[in-house]
Parts: sequence; structure tokens; C-alpha cells
Amino acid sequence: MRAKRNNDDVRRALDAITRCVETGEGNLLELAVEAAKVRASLGEISDACEKIVGRHKAVIKTISGVYSSETKNDAEFEKAKELCKEFARREGRQPRIMVVMGQDGHDRGAKVVATGYADCGFDVDMGPLFQTPEEAAKQAVENDVHIVGVSSLAAGHKTLIPALIEELKKLGRDDIMVTAGGVIPAQDYQFLYDAGVAAIYGPGTPVSKSAISMLELLMAEE
Repeated sequence: MRAKRNNDDVRRALDAITRCVETGEGNLLELAVEAAKVRASLGEISDACEKIVGRHKAVIKTISGVYSSETKNDAEFEKAKELCKEFARREGRQPRIMVVMGQDGHDRGAKVVATGYADCGFDVDMGPLFQTPEEAAKQAVENDVHIVGVSSLAAGHKTLIPALIEELKKLGRDDIMVTAGGVIPAQDYQFLYDAGVAAIYGPGTPVSKSAISMLELLMAEE
């Protein structure tokens, strides 16, 4: 697309967006439409605004105890907690997972999952909405996590997840396990396994079941 378009037209259209955001003069939506007409990408249009106003950062809040209060006497939940304790005995710290979202802006499911893992005994970090693979990998390395769990809902799994795995390799942390969940078609599972994904948990997978699976995979690698 970029090779075929007139990049001078694109640059002028994007500059007009930036001026509009900076001055408040003009119709921003109209300018975005005009930029799209000359084949500016959505990312470029967003970046033209971001130069002035920065990027939105959602406040991430999770509440502990919700999942555990609804899973009383659940055998799998109890097993997940015991495995967390066993992992902590072996490693000297709790298993640490970072839950990252895809690019569609929906994080409710990821928050529910994160809360469940915390109640099982994981230390849990959450990446912000609209995080790039590069940003997610950097945060995972900085936080020294054992697992990155990717929540995908917007069909970006065949692009974003392999990119995340490659970024972890570049940072010398290909030992960090990557798992995936959310709406991923079954026919794409093998593609992701081949790319290096350790496990995939489809819609309806109980949190405790996925926690057990990840802990068993982690401890099998020791």
C-alpha cells in the first residue's frame, strides 16, 4: 500500500491532522477521512494525533478474592493453589504471569482471568490496552515473569503473538513461556504452536484448568 500511494499527499494529510489537534481548528474527523482516502493507515492517523495529545492509558484495576469466593470446594482450583505452592517451594518465589491484551480494546475477560490467577497464587501483571508486541516483551522482561498470557479477540493472533515471541528472543528471554487464550479458531492452533506458543486455551476454559496446565508445563521444564 505504501509503495503504491502518493506519500507526499499522505504527509500533507497527516500534518493537517496534527495541526488540527494542536490548534483545535478544523474538523478532525473530516481530516482523518481525507487522510484515509490518500491511503494513510489507521496507525499513522493515530500517530499524527498522538504527537500532540499522547496515547490513552487505561487504569487497570483487578479485585482479589472474587474468583476464589465462587469456587469453594472446587477440586481443580484447590489443585491449582497446591501447584502454585509447590512451584514457590522449588523456585523461591510465586509463579509470575503477565496478561496482555490484543488490539481491540476489550479487557474485561483478561481482568477476570487475571483475578482468577491471582487467587490461585500467581503474581499477576497486566499490560495496558493497545500495547505493541515490543512493549509487551519489554515489560515482561523488566518484570521477570515466567509466563506471558495473550488474550486475543480481534483476529490479530497470527501476527501479534509471533511478533511477541520474536521480541522476547531478541531480548534474550525466550525462556519466558507464551500462552494464548480468547477467540482463536481451532484451525490456527498449529500455526501458533509452530511459532512457539506453549498452550492455547479456548473460550470456556476454566481459569483453574489453564492455571494447572501452565504450572505443569513450567515445572516440566525444570
